Amino acid sequence: MDKRSYMKIIPTILAAVSGAVYFGAKSVPATTETDMGPVLSAAVVFATPTAGTASSVVIGPSATATVSRAITGNSRNSELAERANNALEALAATVTHLSHPRALEDAFDSYFAFKAAHPEQVKKPFLYFVDYGLPATTPRGYVFNMETLAIIDGPFMVAHGRGSAQNAAGIPTRFSNSFGAATTSLGLYVAQELYQFTGHTGGQAYASVGLRLAGVSAGFNDNARARGVVAHGAPYVTATRAGRSEGCPALEPARAAQLLPKLANGGLVFLFAPDANWMTRDPWVTQSE
Repeated sequence: MDKRSYMKIIPTILAAVSGAVYFGAKSVPATTETDMGPVLSAAVVFATPTAGTASSVVIGPSATATVSRAITGNSRNSELAERANNALEALAATVTHLSHPRALEDAFDSYFAFKAAHPEQVKKPFLYFVDYGLPATTPRGYVFNMETLAIIDGPFMVAHGRGSAQNAAGIPTRFSNSFGAATTSLGLYVAQELYQFTGHTGGQAYASVGLRLAGVSAGFNDNARARGVVAHGAPYVTATRAGRSEGCPALEPARAAQLLPKLANGGLVFLFAPDANWMTRDPWVTQSE
């Protein structure tokens, strides 16, 4: 069921539970807390007519709690959906190009779902979003402030892994979590500590600020830290083009120096592409559906 449909069915669930409690109270002989205890006295009775007779099924406190948790869970899902919708309404108009209608929606849904589940890990309100469904010749990176619902920077050029596309100008179509693949890995990441990054391009060494990333989309990017997939500045990324990395969402060196410290130690990163395998299986994307 689409998560936005929960808002429509919650009144029906509440009405059904209320009706069940009312008719159950009519069907059960009067008891007191002394007779059965304060919890058992709250048991609900559902009557189902069969062949002219009524058979009663007594639902005890554990099932009553299950119903309560279901209603609470639906309410929580609706609250997260509302936050994501608010972010979408505030930010979508300022995002110039998207490869898929779900790109921002999946990013914001995943952000709020993870933050609700792991508030201790989300210590900063910043989200680094990249739409890898766009070619490397198109600006496809943004940093959002998810508290003020404002764009901090973007769109800007972002590199993809050399194993994800045949050439630097193309659209990445191959994504992997495997060691040695030099591919971009899709999904949600927690931004961790800054460090001094060193790399090589065109036979020349260079240095930049680096930001270590912990992938939290199990099966899709959770090898990222061990693979050395990080956010960093790179000279092969300019204002007009992005070269290919070893799988890192690399950006212009000056922009990296400005943005990565904002994300460090508690921001989130979301790398999107219209890849059906990932979109239907990523734990944070599918959790919010």
